Amino acid sequence: MTKYILKRLFYLVLTLLIIASITFFMMKALPGTPYTNQAKMSPAQLTMMNHKYGFDKPLVVQYFVYLGNLLHGDLGTSFQFNNQPVTQLIGDHIGPSMQLGLQAMIIGSLLGIILGSIAAIKKNTWVDALATIVSILGISIPSFVLAILLQFYFGYKLQWFPVALWHNFSSSILPTLALAAFPLASIARYMRTEMVDVLSSDYIELAKAKGDKTSEVITKHAIRNSLIPIITVIGPMAVTIMTGSMVVESIFSIPGIGSQFVQSILTNDYPTIMGLTLFYSLLMVVIILVVDILYGVIDPRIRLGKGGKA
Repeated sequence: MTKYILKRLFYLVLTLLIIASITFFMMKALPGTPYTNQAKMSPAQLTMMNHKYGFDKPLVVQYFVYLGNLLHGDLGTSFQFNNQPVTQLIGDHIGPSMQLGLQAMIIGSLLGIILGSIAAIKKNTWVDALATIVSILGISIPSFVLAILLQFYFGYKLQWFPVALWHNFSSSILPTLALAAFPLASIARYMRTEMVDVLSSDYIELAKAKGDKTSEVITKHAIRNSLIPIITVIGPMAVTIMTGSMVVESIFSIPGIGSQFVQSILTNDYPTIMGLTLFYSLLMVVIILVVDILYGVIDPRIRLGKGGKA
């Protein structure tokens, strides 16, 4: 098991290095500079600023300087957000994003599991057809479109919830619902597929033949075994929800890291772009690592190498 974990950790570090490298060179290819008042700067001032931040050095030198700072935990200083260190910027704005992502995943996962289970039990009925339609709509409609619709009808027209800004729990309801639609639809689709297969398996038929109640067969056997593959989906999807919250946070004027990311791209704030990209990537690969380890624990065959040795 130790060898298996170390191998996964190596892949994690390698993945982050590749992401950091690709993002760095793509970022440098963006037109313009991160200077807010560049139009008012003289050529001498521009030259002085480029020298101060190392932009006058060859690109390869800038790349290795950045990697060196990264190894020491230094993500740089933001050009646009009051010259804050990027690590502090992430720490100050991660709260709303984490709250929205967590709420969206809890609501989406629970409703998705329930919807998928009901669709499988009522296979080939109008209930199954309705669940399929809900899943298709949830996957097809972008979260930002749903966010605008919820904001207009439930925020502006009916005035049930705040239209924007971040004041209290009620401010998180509409953006949470907008973000929860995709995991709800995806998990419902996966759950239905898995549960249909489980319900037709031999051990379910055996449980029924032994006289177990239908409710016990569904809860103790069918749903429980159908949830195992869902672990693979829920982990990376949680990070996807956080990264997908960028535009939703901007729509509702929520001070999360998603809105900071959008603003940093618009202003060419290189350190913030790099820092937030690496932060999102780290979340993703860590969750994938945890899922891999959990699968290795659940099924030892996954972590066994040649000759059956771990």
